[in-house]
Amino acid sequence: MRWRWWIGMGVGLALGMSTVTAASSRVIKVLPHWIDAQGRVALSPSLFERDAYQAKLRQEPALQRGMRFDVQWKAGDARGADLTLRLELVTPGTSRTQPLVLEQPVRAKSGRSRWTQVLLQGQAYREAGEIIAWRASLWKGTRLLAEQRSFLW
Repeated sequence: MRWRWWIGMGVGLALGMSTVTAASSRVIKVLPHWIDAQGRVALSPSLFERDAYQAKLRQEPALQRGMRFDVQWKAGDARGADLTLRLELVTPGTSRTQPLVLEQPVRAKSGRSRWTQVLLQGQAYREAGEIIAWRASLWKGTRLLAEQRSFLW
């Protein structure tokens, strides 16, 4: 009889913990990549090749045409809501108090994480200059749900 109680407690705790985990919103990962004239971040799907091509783009700024930020996020407590993914960039011409702001409307369809691409290219990229620091945040209206900052933010 006692083993049934322990199994019931284990299942109850597991369900309770998964509910807490699923309800939390967060910005999981932010991957900044340079893009070339064709909009590519890599020449092949290999991660090794991507890193090598990114090193080449870093060394040869003439090949750069913009930046793409791949943001992995999760909005467990705001499923079905219209959200905004905001990327704030500190550049030589801006500051942390007045950053360059890029916004992308997103919608959470499930409790699972999603990837969203935020682009900075063309004239805006040329005017921005070098990216010194960034902050990615997830908003529901005026309420901040989650954020992640670069080391220099």
